[in-house]
Amino acid sequence: MKDTLNIVSLFFAEAKAHPDRLAIADVRETITYHELASRIRARAAQFKAKGIQSGDRVLVFVPMSIGLYIDSLAIFTMGATAVFLDEWVNLKRLDLCCRIAQCRAFIAPTKFRLPGIILSSTIRQIPIKMGTRRATESNTTLEPVSIDETNETALITFTTGSTGTPKAAKRTHAFLHEQFKALLEKIDPQDDEIDMPALPIVLMINLACGIPSIIPDWKPSKPTKMDPSRIWDQIERFQVNRLTSSPYFLERLSAHILEEKRDTSNFRKLFTGGAPVFPTQASLFNAAFPKAAVNIIFGSTEAEPISAINAKELITHSTTKEGLNVGLPHRTTQVRIIQWRDETISAESEADLDRLTLPPGEVGEITVAGDHILREYYNNQEALLRNKIFIANQCWHRTGDGGYIAPDGTLRLMGRCSQFINTPEGTIYPFLIEHELSNLNGVVIGTLLEINHQLTFAIEATPEADQQSIRESLQSMVANAKVIFTTIPRDKRHHSKIDYGRLKQARALDS
Repeated sequence: MKDTLNIVSLFFAEAKAHPDRLAIADVRETITYHELASRIRARAAQFKAKGIQSGDRVLVFVPMSIGLYIDSLAIFTMGATAVFLDEWVNLKRLDLCCRIAQCRAFIAPTKFRLPGIILSSTIRQIPIKMGTRRATESNTTLEPVSIDETNETALITFTTGSTGTPKAAKRTHAFLHEQFKALLEKIDPQDDEIDMPALPIVLMINLACGIPSIIPDWKPSKPTKMDPSRIWDQIERFQVNRLTSSPYFLERLSAHILEEKRDTSNFRKLFTGGAPVFPTQASLFNAAFPKAAVNIIFGSTEAEPISAINAKELITHSTTKEGLNVGLPHRTTQVRIIQWRDETISAESEADLDRLTLPPGEVGEITVAGDHILREYYNNQEALLRNKIFIANQCWHRTGDGGYIAPDGTLRLMGRCSQFINTPEGTIYPFLIEHELSNLNGVVIGTLLEINHQLTFAIEATPEADQQSIRESLQSMVANAKVIFTTIPRDKRHHSKIDYGRLKQARALDS
């Protein structure tokens, strides 16, 4: 197995087996598996000529495109570490992530590279800076990662960091293999499938199992400017029959399909994740893709998959009282519900962890373990202590999500633990209220917060909404709560979750 532990070897095996198959299509070009393999080797040779070596960390600030995967797989090929940053990142975050990752090389298109070099002192200190110009043909051999060096890092990605300093998730080659196997069980790829992945990591999985990927024509950094008609043109052109995206992307596309009466009978599977999916959204997805199996994956940067549920099954369960059903845990995922504490939790033994574990039916923090659960952050001991519990060689990851295990064994989500509101009458779970709010006429999105000891509804309404009618409905939910109409900030990665930190800091709520 020594010559196959490097994760890129999975891709090269597919390129050898299916050289003429379409690998990736973006808005500019298409490329076969053989062509992609050749360009990866050429790019790896170019990197080596520039001085990048095995073990170096290389910051890749390239939009989702064929070029992104050429650069990333070339970095894997030579045994270096690719450091991914989201396209939406601003200069301040770029500078912070650079300091955390301590990269030796920086790759970006000219329009991104030059401003970064000029404005960021941290980027100026990176020794090797490269553009995205196509490399000449070459033939670089695969740099194997020894099976005895399972901590050899392949990829570093950053959490959104909406609640503090972004955490650098350290993904080793061994970890990526385990995550690949776990996700592969859920995806169950078939030889004639053509996927449209809007999530960058999923395209990596497609390359490892020979599935063509069509990169959607949209800017993840500007999700609200998505034009569903352009996405549909790509779907028809490449005969896409599988879709993997965030709930927001799928919601916008589904609305377009229903409005324009598009035929989706060729679609077999849809996968969505990165944010909770309520039954109303699941009903929309099923209506737009009536013949497809719509699968909702529950997980996070550090733990994916945790569990999964089919949209049809989700629709049959209410979220207003019982919590959001996110399905049965994956067979390789161990789940414990522990007492939540807003602090580091230490446990020296399995018995210590047992004492922290709550019985089935009680709400606490969802904590998970398994070979596909991230064990380490790069250069962030504080985050490691705060989010991980180590018992011998086993790592338990604290997700920060609250929930419980139902009698049928499914996991029920109650929202972020940090957002729970304790009152003399009991605990309020704003996450469940958010579902009720989404069903009110005129409400786009909303939540309930506690600000300066005052329960406060934050509501984003449509321009034509009857605000007085909304206020009356809210009073029937929570009496004497303050109501503020405002714009609700969303997470920048998927535009699907409320950014509670930014919302609390908004001037509209400080007044």
